[in-house]
Amino acid sequence: MSVIDVKVKKWGNSFGVVIPREVIESENIKEEEDVRLIVVKNSSKIFKETFGIGKGKLKKSGQEFKDEARRELY
Repeated sequence: MSVIDVKVKKWGNSFGVVIPREVIESENIKEEEDVRLIVVKNSSKIFKETFGIGKGKLKKSGQEFKDEARRELY
């Protein structure tokens, strides 16, 4: 799995993103292959609202939540 920052660009009536060559090669992505894209808008406010709401109230660490999410995704 790779995490990259990309810019959204207008393509006709849609929007699109370009996956960098390094990611294509490292993930061995082929043309017409299905891939999963997880979209998270790059804003520190969103992260504070999402991850800051349970500060001091949660029984699991942040790493435990991330590990659990990865197991569910893959």
